[in-house]
Amino acid sequence: MSFASVFTRAQLGVESPEVRVEVHLSGGLPSLSLVGMPEAAVRESKDRVRSALLTCDYEFPSKRITINLAPADLPKDGGRFDLAIALGILAASGQIPAVALDHHEFLGELALNGELRPISGALPSAVQCGQAQRTLVLSDGNAGEVALTHTGRALTARSLTEVVNYLLGKGALTDVLPTPGGSGGLLDVPDLADVRGQPQARRALEIAAAGQHNLLFIGPPGTGKTMLASRLPGILPPMNEEDALVSASVYSISTSGEGWLERWRRRPFRAPHHTASGVALVGGGSNPRPGEISLAHAGVLFLDELPEYSRKVLDVLREPLESGRIVISRAQRSVTFPARFQLVAAMNPCPCGYFGDPSGRCRCNEEQVRRYQGQASGPLLDRIDLHVEVPAIPAALLHQSAPGESSAAVQQRVLVARQRQLHRQGCCNAELGGNERDRVCQLAEADSVWFLAAVEKLNLSARGYHRVLKLARTIADLDGAEQIGRPHLLEAVGYRSLDRFIRASET
Repeated sequence: MSFASVFTRAQLGVESPEVRVEVHLSGGLPSLSLVGMPEAAVRESKDRVRSALLTCDYEFPSKRITINLAPADLPKDGGRFDLAIALGILAASGQIPAVALDHHEFLGELALNGELRPISGALPSAVQCGQAQRTLVLSDGNAGEVALTHTGRALTARSLTEVVNYLLGKGALTDVLPTPGGSGGLLDVPDLADVRGQPQARRALEIAAAGQHNLLFIGPPGTGKTMLASRLPGILPPMNEEDALVSASVYSISTSGEGWLERWRRRPFRAPHHTASGVALVGGGSNPRPGEISLAHAGVLFLDELPEYSRKVLDVLREPLESGRIVISRAQRSVTFPARFQLVAAMNPCPCGYFGDPSGRCRCNEEQVRRYQGQASGPLLDRIDLHVEVPAIPAALLHQSAPGESSAAVQQRVLVARQRQLHRQGCCNAELGGNERDRVCQLAEADSVWFLAAVEKLNLSARGYHRVLKLARTIADLDGAEQIGRPHLLEAVGYRSLDRFIRASET
């Protein structure tokens, strides 16, 4: 037989499209031609494959070899196609039966001695291979992440020889047994009980967790803004299977996902430095990679010292905050990464941090304060539902304060409120839109009149109006109320009262 085809998978963002490796042998001078938009690492595979076959005592055909990676218009990169190419050559030259390749997909980079090396992005490939109802064969170095998916069958091998013996019926490969991997519990997660005082900030954190709302802490240095933000993942509901797999898939293809297997099913908490570029935040590069907002998918993105970020960098967050995804377009491809994260930001009220302090130690002039506060644009602040002041606590009061409620106790209330939302509309309150929002957030006549007057006084945009309404719905859910009442509206509006204070910096 002079023709064979083998199934494998490429990597395109968190997607793993199917690729068919077609191998044809013909007469003529010995050569190897590789077509189908292969990038540099793929073109170099012919040398790795040739050395691996010869080292393992298989024949490398002295013919004209043409290898096509179909579809031809899909860019291919990396060493993930090595194993499929080697098996295609062996099948086309009759060294293994082509029928043995049916119902299988093969992934793995080959060393020159025939050893099988792990690849990046094995998890999304395993998920989509299972959906195609084929058996995946790959390196044993990828067994840990492939075990996270419960769809399909996966086999691991240490070398090309083991795979060939399996296809010839002379040996068996190791089955990957599905495992839950890690834990989504509160183990090693900072506990909210460590936070003393700050009742309003703790309340805001609970509301943000219950309705998946974005949150901004404003206060002088050392008042616990970062401490509060780091406790948010511990009071969020545990991740479901779909969110956990998508989040794990992002880390699987990322170059900065060290140790992510141990954090399986735990909400991500990403805190990039304020010197981070727009590409570092949203992703990019010639071969697009996920940024911080995608690594924070289904978790928390914490931006400390918000005004210190470049305004252009902050504004790239506006679209992902609305859509829950980021599209990165390049000349040859367009890649979509998930980016449904919860934004928590913190800022000082002025450059020195002590504006409004009773001690009077702030020496910033009015123009410096306005410029500092105006670094975060109005459209970005409009997408943040809660603006919360975190005041300084006197040392004596801090010493006398008893430990606060634990994360576990707060999480139980959050879970009850989330269940109400999912049962009522199938999503969190922060995600409500259109007619569904109008139905869920109906107000009594008198409350509606009062609320419209409050919105006009605060000069809120249409987006701000709807976000306050959804925030009030979350507060009502935490209270177990069927309808939004005046107390819920009062509290929700109170969390937006800083709009006037911050927006004044832009005028």
